[in-house]
Amino acid sequence: MYHLVTDIDGWLNSTAEIDLVDDEILFIMLGEESSKEVPKIIATLNKAEISFIGGIFPGIIYDEQRYEKGAIVARLPVIGKPQLVTGLDSADFRLPDLKNITDGFDKKYTAMILADGLTGNIDVFLNSLFNELADSVNYFGGGAGSITLKQQPCIFTDKGLFQDAAVVTFLRLQSHLGVHHGWERVMGPIVATKTDKNKIIELNWENAFEVYKEIVEKDADEVITGPNFFEIAKEYPFGMIKEYTEPVVRDLVAVGDNGELICVGNVPENSVLDILKGDAASLINAAGQAADDCKPAKGRKITHSFIIDCISRVLFLGEKFSSELEEIKTKTIEIARDVVPV
Repeated sequence: MYHLVTDIDGWLNSTAEIDLVDDEILFIMLGEESSKEVPKIIATLNKAEISFIGGIFPGIIYDEQRYEKGAIVARLPVIGKPQLVTGLDSADFRLPDLKNITDGFDKKYTAMILADGLTGNIDVFLNSLFNELADSVNYFGGGAGSITLKQQPCIFTDKGLFQDAAVVTFLRLQSHLGVHHGWERVMGPIVATKTDKNKIIELNWENAFEVYKEIVEKDADEVITGPNFFEIAKEYPFGMIKEYTEPVVRDLVAVGDNGELICVGNVPENSVLDILKGDAASLINAAGQAADDCKPAKGRKITHSFIIDCISRVLFLGEKFSSELEEIKTKTIEIARDVVPV
């Protein structure tokens, strides 16, 4: 199902041994330190007429280990061809005709979305996707990109390597999703009264940085300066309040010249926010809860398990990130043991 590739050249030399059935593609998750291999991967797989999609990530997770080099390759059963969406740096992008694929579904299958995590219109793209498909499918996915948080091409298909792009792939799989983050409220609610995509310009009609600085410095008992901003801010993300569910976390990465707070992900104007805080124990416990929530009904067969973890958790947990992966693995093994396949 999943294969860890540490020798990219060796794997590419054995592509003749890859025998996909008609409805399968390869999903290639490439560690950032191996990103230079993308042109060779594309050329080799195209020559071998092997269908694939892929992304470049700050790290890849296999078993309970995180790797920055190499690849994880998965064979996935799909319905129709993966759909590439480009031009996400503009709100004028266009979705392909996805209903042409989904109208024939006889079950609630799964849409896997892989996107450039630093493009400017992810929320617009996801809203457009949901407006098109509504609840006819389950959704899961994540953002590709660099640990430097500098945008660069990170999505690849048989058509090339892309920036400001996403791939939508319909899997012939039903799915259960678990989402928990473990962050807790320090202060809120406050209102993002002026924003520009991923930039918060004003909070409660005042300069965003000044409001954030006053609240966080009091709780952290530490003065925020330019050089230490990220080290402190990674412990105090924003949470966009959602009714009946956990807040959506927005990590802070920088302060603009005029005091605007720059986040990973869009913050719509007039969003109601909390400032959050967490510790290693609460985050690790939440990861276990997320895995536990994926437990299917008894008698259902589990064929795939997939973990998507935010790079901000790696930066926050540091060496303790391995404990989060161990917690997820333990829960996953328990689920597999308890579920009796039909």
